[in-house]
Amino acid sequence: MTSIFIIMFASTNDVLTRFWSNFINYLPIFFGGLVILVVGFLVAALFKKILFTLLAFFRVDALLNKTGLVTQKEVRIWQEVLTELVKWTIIILFLIPTLETWGLSRATAVLNQFLFYLPNVIVAVIIGFVGIIVSNLTADLVKHSIKSSGATSAITLSAFAKSTIIFFTVLIMMNQLGVAQDLIRIFFTGIVAAIAIAGGLAFGLGGRDAAKRILDDIMNKLEKG
Repeated sequence: MTSIFIIMFASTNDVLTRFWSNFINYLPIFFGGLVILVVGFLVAALFKKILFTLLAFFRVDALLNKTGLVTQKEVRIWQEVLTELVKWTIIILFLIPTLETWGLSRATAVLNQFLFYLPNVIVAVIIGFVGIIVSNLTADLVKHSIKSSGATSAITLSAFAKSTIIFFTVLIMMNQLGVAQDLIRIFFTGIVAAIAIAGGLAFGLGGRDAAKRILDDIMNKLEKG
């Protein structure tokens, strides 16, 4: 009985000894990876601050606000989103070697895929911002071009034009993000085809009388000649 306890104690002691030995040996690796991660956070925060400083120095929000197409608040929101994306891109760049140092290679593979996907998100954000500017510009152009036909009609048509451009912008952003690309292409093609058919029918039906008058005039001239 005593020998059994001795064997159990020896086995337990061996397991604990190996555990503490591995733990102590892993501590430098853990702190080395932690240092890399902390440096990454500091670099990302510094880079975000520099980017904000450059945007403030060139007064991008004020310049775009002068156009009357976007407000300074909207520009600052988009700037915040872009700088935050850039910040997390830098953090992930430092997180990958951190995980490699800690021996978490599977997590590194996932982060690599996410890192390659981030540029699509940044481009989608830029597309969304440009789409907002174009939609506001189009709404203003429509409102001022048909103001003579009535304030209500001008506001309605300008709102419709703005909503249409925003809708197409969202489709383009989703396509950039890789969300249901085939479905979006089919949907986009269907909308373009529907607009083309509707325009053709409207032009055909609306221009039928004018075309008849032109043909009658030509026939009358030929008969008189």
